[in-house]
Amino acid sequence: MFTLTRLLATGFFAFILWVIYLANTGKSAFFFDVIHSIPYGDKLGHFVLFGVLTLLINLALNLKRVRLLVPIYIGTLLVTVFVVAEEVSQAFIPTRTFDYGDLMADALGIGAFTLLTYLIGWVKTRKVAEQPELN
Repeated sequence: MFTLTRLLATGFFAFILWVIYLANTGKSAFFFDVIHSIPYGDKLGHFVLFGVLTLLINLALNLKRVRLLVPIYIGTLLVTVFVVAEEVSQAFIPTRTFDYGDLMADALGIGAFTLLTYLIGWVKTRKVAEQPELN
């Protein structure tokens, strides 16, 4: 079943792919102008875009985790791999430049929204534990 959360995550990912396409091809969009008019808007955009994507994918995957060295949300892992690949690929695209600052903003967004994911999971777990048992 395709839940609302999965639809939101898919739509948001499609939006990010569209933004990447515009940037890679050197095309302009009104929100690029808005972002550039805000101090540190580019970094804030990276933080928010990839943070929200992380949260939506984690929720769409029902907070599932995989154990690497420590348990990690699958959505967090997927977004991290995507972000690193996308940022590194910019070194090979003439209209883009690789920027450690963007990568740091991405990482901070992913981390902050992973923490939010954890808090949501904790609240959900507590609510389930507090439910009275039915006999």
